[in-house]
Amino acid sequence: MEHITLLLGIVIITALVFDFTNGFHDTANAMATTISTGALKPKTAVAMSAVLNLVGAFMSVEVAKTISKGLINEEGIQPEVIFAALVGAILWNLVTWLVGLPSSSSHALMGGLIGAAVASAGIGAVNGSVVVTKVLIPAVAAPIVAGAAAMLAAKVTYKLGGKVGGRTATKGYRAGQIASAGLVSLAHGTNDAQKTMGIITLALVAGGALDSGANPPVWVIVSAGLAIALGTSLGGWRIIRTLGSGLTDLQPQQGFAAQTSAASVILASSSLGFSLSTTHACSGAVMGAGLGRKGGVVRWSTATRMFIAWGLTLPAAAVVASGAELVMRTGDVGVAAVALFLVASCVAIWLISRRQVVDHSNVNGAQAAAAEEPGVVTTAMAAVTVPPTMAAEAAAGTTAAVTDEDLKATIPAAASAAPAAPAAAV
Repeated sequence: MEHITLLLGIVIITALVFDFTNGFHDTANAMATTISTGALKPKTAVAMSAVLNLVGAFMSVEVAKTISKGLINEEGIQPEVIFAALVGAILWNLVTWLVGLPSSSSHALMGGLIGAAVASAGIGAVNGSVVVTKVLIPAVAAPIVAGAAAMLAAKVTYKLGGKVGGRTATKGYRAGQIASAGLVSLAHGTNDAQKTMGIITLALVAGGALDSGANPPVWVIVSAGLAIALGTSLGGWRIIRTLGSGLTDLQPQQGFAAQTSAASVILASSSLGFSLSTTHACSGAVMGAGLGRKGGVVRWSTATRMFIAWGLTLPAAAVVASGAELVMRTGDVGVAAVALFLVASCVAIWLISRRQVVDHSNVNGAQAAAAEEPGVVTTAMAAVTVPPTMAAEAAAGTTAAVTDEDLKATIPAAASAAPAAPAAAV
């Protein structure tokens, strides 16, 4: 193993923590629709996804090369810059997980890296053409392409499945959905685990432990694969709930169409070295599949919140990372302060999440949006109750004349006023 300094060791551990958060943050991409349609039990789905994420990490290093060699100029970049970038990415991942929004871990990492590099070495440290062609364009294109493909695939599956019995078709599509979910998990490991490989490789180059332009060492590939698989095994249930049933209601046919389309887009981008957001691809595919069924709808209020989170990901992570980099310029004290801030923030977010626990037992429960307090009209209508005698007769299908005594029994008598005291004699 290369010579690792203390600071470089901290950066590598922090990178693996980011990879861990990436795993549970993005489990929903592969398994949300499979869980929501009942094709797999929640724990089974998560375990399957974890294993396939690990396998996928060994399939390619093209995306890792984009991160370590193309996004920013390696010259002049110190390990502190990488540490600051990871702080911004981890905090954004945890905040969006807390509120249950599927945002891009990839873009959080890119934003953190760009913000820290600019704060350290100026705007010239960022390769603008790479950011545009391999980050921003795929960010816009991925949900559109995956959504269009999923919508078309859903329409085709319903048309072809109409000739088969309902129960037989549902069973077949659930089996296909399991296979396509496995493909998405494999694709996620191939694409997202490589980002951590790339960031660790970049840190090793910045710390002088690797030559410029080197590929990720084997131990980096193995550790990144294990970290993302371990994170995936935790589930990330909050985002699974949002993507599985908060965005749209999916049937097995739609789930199969969404996951197959998303996996195709992710694998194609990985082979081209695009740092694609698997979240964007999978979310776009879910929305497209939702619109692909006749009568299907997308909950645009949830989608709008998600789009806003997407737009804020790069700048928010960049701002936090640039602030962390400026603090660390003070030396070891600054590095320690940023590390303590990161740990304290992670603990605080976890404690807040314990106030309303979401796990495998309630991941398919009613959405928070559906559990709003009743309005004034609903409350007023609930207060108007049918008299017990009349309600029982209506339930029995009988009618009876309403008598004076019935009405008196349901209308409370007015409180009688106390008799007035006789006037005192003057």
